[in-house]
Amino acid sequence: MSLIVQKFGGTSVADVEKIRAAARKAIRAQHQGHRVVMVVSAMGKNTDRLLELAGEFGPNPPAREMDMLLSTGEQVSVSLVAMAIASLGSRAVSLTGGQIGLHTDSSFSKARIRSISTERIEKLLDDGNIVVAAGFQGIDDDLNITTLGRGGSDTTAVALAAVLGAEACEIYTDVDGVYTTDPRLLPEARRVDVISYNEMLELASLGASVMHNRSIEFAKKFGVPIHVRSSFSDSQGTMIVAEQESESAPVSGAAMTPDEARVTVLGVPDIPGKSLQIFSAIAERKIAVDMVVQNIGDGGKADVSFTVQRNELETTLSALEPILESIGADGITHDDQVSKVSVVGANMANQAGVASQMFRALADAGVNIHMITTSEIKISALVRRDQASDALRAVHRSFKLHETPDDAKSWSQIKADREAEGVEVETLISRLRDDALEALTLTGISLLDGQARVTLSGVPDQPGIAADMFERIGAAGIFVDMIVQGYDGEDGSTSVSFTVNAETLEASLKVANEIAKSHGMRAVQGEAGIAKVTVSGIGLRSHTHVATLLFRTLSDNDINVEMIGTSELQVNAVIDSKSAEAAKQGLEKVFAGSLY
Repeated sequence: MSLIVQKFGGTSVADVEKIRAAARKAIRAQHQGHRVVMVVSAMGKNTDRLLELAGEFGPNPPAREMDMLLSTGEQVSVSLVAMAIASLGSRAVSLTGGQIGLHTDSSFSKARIRSISTERIEKLLDDGNIVVAAGFQGIDDDLNITTLGRGGSDTTAVALAAVLGAEACEIYTDVDGVYTTDPRLLPEARRVDVISYNEMLELASLGASVMHNRSIEFAKKFGVPIHVRSSFSDSQGTMIVAEQESESAPVSGAAMTPDEARVTVLGVPDIPGKSLQIFSAIAERKIAVDMVVQNIGDGGKADVSFTVQRNELETTLSALEPILESIGADGITHDDQVSKVSVVGANMANQAGVASQMFRALADAGVNIHMITTSEIKISALVRRDQASDALRAVHRSFKLHETPDDAKSWSQIKADREAEGVEVETLISRLRDDALEALTLTGISLLDGQARVTLSGVPDQPGIAADMFERIGAAGIFVDMIVQGYDGEDGSTSVSFTVNAETLEASLKVANEIAKSHGMRAVQGEAGIAKVTVSGIGLRSHTHVATLLFRTLSDNDINVEMIGTSELQVNAVIDSKSAEAAKQGLEKVFAGSLY
């Protein structure tokens, strides 16, 4: 008999009638022949009320006691849902996180799952019960109650689906699926039938609130199909699986992260080890860094810019200011009036012109770009907060995300293709240790040699420059890999660096010099003999120590970092080609225990 996991969020169990509706969905699934595990969040605004109560005793209550308090919200929900199922004539048993055997580390308020004991759940299911499990919570080795942090119930649900071998994990929420962008911001947003794990991971990390990135990490590791559905209708919803909806569309979604802050460490000595000092200090505070840009050294110094969530800006500054002197930096600047706009697509790595199309859309909307970072499936631009909504609308329209691609596939078509071709989704479940379900999972360390780098300095900080730049480069038939635009600090200008195949360096410099002349830029630099070393895996940004280990390994081998790029799936560093093999071997040694 197949098993499904159903997760109901707070709005889906906000009152008695909604609880009854959730109970009916579970009973219906059981009557259709499934064994059913429900994962339930706290009712409606219950968590907010508990936080208010805790606030009555001061601004910084003990983390352990906060987890003890907040876990009660889910305990209320699961007991009421079990009662509702009983009242409708079926059998149910409610369980807390500890009772379902969900074991975590001891990081209160943001614990990670180590293992899940399934014996009790399996026995209850075998006895004909619907198991109603509390989301968001577990216990550590000392039997302390721990909570998993933001999106914890989603994470609980997908983790249970993984260890129980569920056919699918159904996420019931107040929207009817995943959209090309937030429909509350853009009414023309389109619901997609299918989206890939990789695309959803990036969109979730960018603020797509329908799913949390940690739950997608579990799904990707273990090949769990996630079905995002409405709690209030029987609409089709969206499947999150290994395959993408379209094989041709370059972009599948757009996102806007409104509350960002940009931090720039000025005048950092351009020598090995300095990036390590900066990002080690940040990682110690468990702060997730997103856009990272290191410009090319000028006069032996470089500027390192990155973004953090706005509410973590003060903590970030307090971590960096005491070490500025030891770094040898000239100072630090920040801006908390910025937002990030991104496009994501699994096919963009194989298509030229995606970046220039995005930059042109922003330019035509009069939106200025302050920073740029790219990865294989994501392009992000930092813009002024008051221009963020216009920026999102512009890129959404430019890539025609409101239209269904001609080659779009439904989940039923994908399943049929799998069966016809005998394809099985590759998973890591058989190779992961029982006590390391949420441990760092790396899928490879690679090296791309034979690269070159071009940098334009003194780029005017005004709309349209990036669009013109990369349209000209594309027209010359030059394929660009990494792009970074960072803070320059002179005359309000910026610097833009990009990497190309070394064979196209001469042509790239010719175009770059023409661009510099037409826009009055300060200088153009070019360098052959560079390589890109890449650490690939799942959830790299949430495991804040990955970048630190990368920088430490390069520093220990006396290797300087010229450019940096980060995403949910990769951390990239551009280095001297002569050091490339030593860098790769060093990283393979350091990350040996996390490679699968």
